[in-house]
Amino acid sequence: MNSIVFNTHGLLLTGQERAISFPHWGKKMVPHLKYVSLTVLVLQTTALVLVLRYSRTVPQNGPRYLASTTILISEILKIISCLIVLCYECGWSLGNLKCLLIQEVWKKPIETLKLIVPAFLYTVQNNLLFLALSILDAATYQVTYQLKILTTAMFSVVMLHKRLVRSQWLALFLLMIGVALVQMPSDSSASAKIDQTVTSQFLGLLVVLIACFSSGFSGVYFEKLLKSSPQSLWIRNIQLALFSIILGSLAIYMQDSKSVSEHGFFQGYYTTTWIVIFLQAFGGLVVSTVIKYADNILKGFATSVSIVVSTVCSYYLLGDFEPTNTFFLGATIVIIATMLYGYPVKKPDKYSTTSTREKAVER
Repeated sequence: MNSIVFNTHGLLLTGQERAISFPHWGKKMVPHLKYVSLTVLVLQTTALVLVLRYSRTVPQNGPRYLASTTILISEILKIISCLIVLCYECGWSLGNLKCLLIQEVWKKPIETLKLIVPAFLYTVQNNLLFLALSILDAATYQVTYQLKILTTAMFSVVMLHKRLVRSQWLALFLLMIGVALVQMPSDSSASAKIDQTVTSQFLGLLVVLIACFSSGFSGVYFEKLLKSSPQSLWIRNIQLALFSIILGSLAIYMQDSKSVSEHGFFQGYYTTTWIVIFLQAFGGLVVSTVIKYADNILKGFATSVSIVVSTVCSYYLLGDFEPTNTFFLGATIVIIATMLYGYPVKKPDKYSTTSTREKAVER
């Protein structure tokens, strides 16, 4: 599972690192990369939400899978993928890889310990993702979670001294209005149903808000570390994953140790569960390989398309969502705000509010 989704979950190469690691990609893929980028971004942003929502709500025999165990497995897969890339860059030499890890991770404890903050926040954020999608339908979640744009902008202004232009302030204002409209219950519902809906919507909104603040702060914090350190992004992601694995294991012990001892670590694991895990672990890696060729307008458009796709799928496939007039109005405003915020400005600032961590992956 930062703030413009593309989250998520984090491997991103700088231009120079891409050129070194994948020198043949640029020239061969550029002609069609815009369309590929749009497709991949929409699929990655939408699929995780829809599959996760389905996996948390579909009836099943026996205990449901534990969110804490899926998060741990996802982090293990992420660190394995980072190690494979580093091994490739070391000429497939395990000796060179070992020396690199000792030099950059073990012998730089202060730099490594700095990653414990975002690791903790990402662990909390990932658990909140499962909780939120157990309460809210995919469409409402998708729209509400765009508030992470607001929290990232806020922390970017405070921590990176980012200066927003008028269009971006307007976009943030529209974003708040749109999310507020989406959270309004339908007037046509029965009173008892309204009370239940309001309670669920409030709890869901609270969970998403906490996740947005976690995403915004951790994304900007991670971006600041990357910009102020000579260490490569792959090393930083390994450091981050190490702490995430430790904290994830601790979360299993504190929250679900009894359930694990009774029903096993892989209780309730079905095909959809593994799809969720692989989308979390590798979705960001796939996006990061094409995001180089996608500008802010394309990313905003992909997010907007993802909201529409989530709405349609929630209504026709999952059957747990009945759109209202206020939802359509709010979702339209959020889509406009998302695209307006990503519209390029004439004089870009030193730091971009689109966090490097978020471009890498939505964790």
